[in-house]
Amino acid sequence: MRLAAALLALGALAPALGGCGLRPLYGGGVGGPVQTMLSGVEVAPIEGEAGWLVANAVRDRIEATRSGTPAYRLEIKLDDRIEGLGVRRDDVVTRERRTLRARYQLVELATGQTVLDATAGSDAGIDVVGSEYATIAAEKSALERLSGIVADQIVARLARYARSTETKGQ
Repeated sequence: MRLAAALLALGALAPALGGCGLRPLYGGGVGGPVQTMLSGVEVAPIEGEAGWLVANAVRDRIEATRSGTPAYRLEIKLDDRIEGLGVRRDDVVTRERRTLRARYQLVELATGQTVLDATAGSDAGIDVVGSEYATIAAEKSALERLSGIVADQIVARLARYARSTETKGQ
């Protein structure tokens, strides 16, 4: 009885949801406005290990359909910090937090104008153990994960920018 009522309610809502104006972000596939814009973005080099990881992660996400000359340059500045959180009475740190923040700007190459200026970031907790090697490995692993998370946030924001400029042009 409940299932029938739920299906009936869903059926009644279906026409209303179809006209709500929601569209898939990557609609149009490879030839769509988002993929077209993303394929025209070059990633400027970023300093340091974190920069190398973030730049490669962003490139991996946007260069799948790379073609032609770039129309935009993505400039990213990173702030990578590790701070002690859990401190015992004998001043030994037992827990750390690694924070990776990125300020990025999308520059239109034809005009030199910054068309998007935004930030992204994430953090991860790290247990500090008796083995220094294990702690360093955990810090590096956290940086790799954070680099992927920050890259995902950047590419998602670029995609939203591409979608918003496409809808303004219509």
